[in-house]
Amino acid sequence: MTQPSDSDSDDEAQLPAIPPGSKNYMTPLGYARLRAELLDLIDNERPKVVEIVHWAASNGDRSENGDYIYGKKRLREIDRRIRFLTKRLEIAEVTDPSVHHGSDQVFFGATVTYVDGVGCERTITILGVDEADSLQGQVSWVSPIARTLLKSRVGDVLKLMTPSGVDEIEVLHVHYPKPSTP
Repeated sequence: MTQPSDSDSDDEAQLPAIPPGSKNYMTPLGYARLRAELLDLIDNERPKVVEIVHWAASNGDRSENGDYIYGKKRLREIDRRIRFLTKRLEIAEVTDPSVHHGSDQVFFGATVTYVDGVGCERTITILGVDEADSLQGQVSWVSPIARTLLKSRVGDVLKLMTPSGVDEIEVLHVHYPKPSTP
């Protein structure tokens, strides 16, 4: 039986693409969320699984021991995620979008409402590669829509390349979070 590889190349294959020479932009909230996940894995999840594996190993025959086999597999997954999060947090460039509060120009962290050529209005928030969640209307700053919108202003009409051809979009509204008061 061959063991699954724990090499760094496995981690690299899972990393969302950041354009070469670019920074890994992230909001303070996204950075805090990834850091909290990393600390939880190190302080809580991993020690629990290590304890289970230790207990299962003390029960004897490891080849037929489901707790041991599953525990070792889960430990590899946790260690892989820890390496991934550590690498991403090390190269993170934390950028606070609230510094642009009140601006009508699109920068990283903006929530943008635009209308496409058929009159369909959409609202998206431009976030970092590691924090964007498309189900929440969030897109990575390297996505085609974000790259088209970046540096535009309210009222600008832009050309967006889509799989079905070029679509014209118009920027309707740009919003940034308010700066937090100390």
